[in-house]
Amino acid sequence: MSDKPTFDVPDVDLASLNKVEREQLLQAEFLKQTAKIPWREMQTYYARGNVIVVSAELDLIAVAVQLGLDNSAQFAAWIQQGLIAPATDEQALAWYENDQMLWVTVAAPWVLAQHKD
Repeated sequence: MSDKPTFDVPDVDLASLNKVEREQLLQAEFLKQTAKIPWREMQTYYARGNVIVVSAELDLIAVAVQLGLDNSAQFAAWIQQGLIAPATDEQALAWYENDQMLWVTVAAPWVLAQHKD
C-alpha cells in the first residue's frame, strides 16, 4: 500500500461544458480552496503583488468564479465601483498589526482576500 494520497478527480474538458456547468465546477473548486487565515500568512503573496481585496459587499466565491471565467466586464465594473482592488500598504500594515483574520481563496495567480466583521 502506498503512503501517497490518491485523488479520484475526473479529467474535465472545460471547453465541452456550457457556461452554467463551468460556473458550477469553478464554484465547487473555489469552495474547497477557501479558508479563514491570518493576514500574517499572506505576506509572501502580498509582497509579490498577488493579493486582491474583495469588498464585504460581494460574495468571495462569486468573485473567484467570475475571475475563473475571465469575465473582464464584470471585473471592470467592480473595480470602478471600488468593490475590488489590490491590497494597499495601509491595509497590509493595519491587518498585520491587528493580526487580522481574513477569508481567502486562490484563483491563481491571484489570492482573493476579504475582511468580514
